[in-house]
Amino acid sequence: MAEEEVNYASVVFKSKKHPPTQAKKEEETVDDEVKVESETNEPTADTNAGVLLDKKANNRRGQYQQLACCLGILCVILLLGIIAVVVVYHLATLDHESDLMAANHNLKNLNNNLILENLRRVNNLTVQLSNLTQNYNVLESKITNLTAVNQELERQRNNLTEQIKNMETHWNKLNISRAQWSIEAYCPKTDKVRQCKGCQNGWILSGSNCYVYHNAKPADQKTWEEAREDCRGKSSDLVVVHNEEEKDALNTYSVGSSGTDGYWFGLRAEGGRWKWIDGSNLTESYWTPQPPPTATDGQCGMSVQNVGWRSVNCTEKKQWICIMKALSV
Repeated sequence: MAEEEVNYASVVFKSKKHPPTQAKKEEETVDDEVKVESETNEPTADTNAGVLLDKKANNRRGQYQQLACCLGILCVILLLGIIAVVVVYHLATLDHESDLMAANHNLKNLNNNLILENLRRVNNLTVQLSNLTQNYNVLESKITNLTAVNQELERQRNNLTEQIKNMETHWNKLNISRAQWSIEAYCPKTDKVRQCKGCQNGWILSGSNCYVYHNAKPADQKTWEEAREDCRGKSSDLVVVHNEEEKDALNTYSVGSSGTDGYWFGLRAEGGRWKWIDGSNLTESYWTPQPPPTATDGQCGMSVQNVGWRSVNCTEKKQWICIMKALSV
């Protein structure tokens, strides 16, 4: 019985192809010893078989313990690996969530900024629209006013055009009347015969000029400006002297003057200088006495017969002499 078990054990161990471990080597050694003993000493077979079984059981128990220890170590390592993976995953998840939260925070800030910017732009556009609306209303009001003004100007233009036509008609009539008047004034009819002369009735011909002197009484005398207006009303002006002939004519027609009672003529002080009413400066003077070198504005020239010229305030009342060009006949 013991031999069969030993042989069975021998067959089992020999069938292994893997290299024998230390325990197997010991079993093989024991098997060999058992075989030797069985061959040399058969009476001790049962005892050796019991010892061999105990050794085998101990070897297997050690192997199982080693295997269990390895499995335990592997489980611990696997557990540690799983824990490490979980920790890493958790940390990565936390980092990812932190990044997501930061990105979300940034997006919220950006969205708030965009909302504020849009609100600011909307407010600006609203203000601009309000301003444009006000400007449009102002322009529309101005256009309305300008339209009304334009219509009024058009009406005035039509009125002025009508007035110009009327004035042209009146002017033509006046020219005809003036021509007729000139004919009557310069060519009076005597005994149904017209005789033309260089000066109008009441004017005195001297050289190429016509003169009329107004030896008015003190109540009818005029200031220098009033005297000039009277001459202009007769298509003439106050006497201007540019040569000896005109100087002699002024003296001749200063009829009845003496002392401070003389005749206005066309000379007055302007800007500190004596000027003729035709705009020319005084070059030759016939003052009696000679006035100051600088003319005083507001002074005018007065002629006294056979005496000369005197500087008198223009607002005084004096007589006056008018002159116009003679008509060539």
